[in-house]
Amino acid sequence: MESSHLNAIKARFGIIGNSSALLRAISVAEQVAPTDMTVLITGESGSGKESFSKIIHSLSKRKHGQFIAVNCGAIPEGTIDSELFGHEKGSFTGAIEARKGYFEVTDGGTIFLDEIAEMPLGTQARLLRVLENGEFYRVGSSKVQKTNTRVVAATNVNLQDAISTGKFREDLYYRLCTVPIYVPPLRERGDDIELLFRKFTTDFSELHRVKPIMLTREAKDLLQKQRFPGNIRQLKNLAEQISVLEMGDRIVDDNKLQYYLEFNEPKINSSVIKGDFFTSPDGLNEREILYKILFDLKRDVTELKKILLKVIESGNTNAYDIISNNMSIFEDIKPEFSDLQKNLALPSTPSAVEVSTNPIEIHPIGNSQIEEDINFEDVSAQVQDVTLSLEKQEKEIIIRALKKNRNKRKYAAKDLGISERTLYRKIKQYDLEDIA
Repeated sequence: MESSHLNAIKARFGIIGNSSALLRAISVAEQVAPTDMTVLITGESGSGKESFSKIIHSLSKRKHGQFIAVNCGAIPEGTIDSELFGHEKGSFTGAIEARKGYFEVTDGGTIFLDEIAEMPLGTQARLLRVLENGEFYRVGSSKVQKTNTRVVAATNVNLQDAISTGKFREDLYYRLCTVPIYVPPLRERGDDIELLFRKFTTDFSELHRVKPIMLTREAKDLLQKQRFPGNIRQLKNLAEQISVLEMGDRIVDDNKLQYYLEFNEPKINSSVIKGDFFTSPDGLNEREILYKILFDLKRDVTELKKILLKVIESGNTNAYDIISNNMSIFEDIKPEFSDLQKNLALPSTPSAVEVSTNPIEIHPIGNSQIEEDINFEDVSAQVQDVTLSLEKQEKEIIIRALKKNRNKRKYAAKDLGISERTLYRKIKQYDLEDIA
């Protein structure tokens, strides 16, 4: 059962949530706070790591000393040593006077080094010395300085991987990781997602004196299924955006929420590699790209058949004009089509046309010949069959994946090579809720 002092800590530092992983992280922070041990806080960006550094400092014997939070990734490599350890007058261009660094300022207090993985290797060596014996040099000085500063570090990077690639010192890692604290991402916190969403929308409504947003049960279920790669920051942005844009009765159902979620889907500007999967600029992995190609191909074939039907139906329509009006699906043969425009003289009002299987070969023919060779109803049926056939196959694949993984969507999505969000949409599309 959650103890009263954990409730007090959550209230004091504005932490919302009751998930076991979150409570475990708070408990570890509370236990390590009275000591002088270094702490390494790990967790994804936006998960709230800085709040835990404040808990550690505020519950320690250093609480009356200075607390400084430093984002190592935001300080240029050329100035980070000066920022952390200070410098002497004239030690570099622009150093018009001596300056204390953060380790001098926080003597007897706590320094929080966020994004520690972004720290340059040279600075890492100097930090290691501080952790080992409390000594450092100002930039441009040979005089040893002493400090009694507690270090709390945080990272959203796997430091073991950074060590293997030579970007982080192994000895520094073991010095920092005396006590590790793992802050869970939002997607691992269950009902906390709804609690946080309600907190953000309530705060917004009180600030702007508007009616708060309410979610239907289906919308709450959808919200809790999201991965939220931006974690608490992303959820807060979503809550505030809905609070601003949603009018009327201020009740948001799952369809409305899906729109906002898709609108806020992060766009990737360049191709990246994630694990064993290639991710395209659209954020699709290999299998999703193949699905996209197949469905694009299905759409093009369907459109081609519709164009053919238009040609058949229009006894006085020029085939050249019909193809010109649907040029979007002829992107890869535009040069050949331009040559055709220059070199091929078409009858201005043919009774009908036949598009052969040879590249861009058009022959005037009569209506009677069309009726003999093509059955209009058969072509219409084929257009429908293409769509139904592919959808049926996709539905069967999804059912097999769900059954194989005992209806656990996370693992079914992994087997299919698609995101949980995509799988959720497909389940809704094919009415597979009873199976899933």
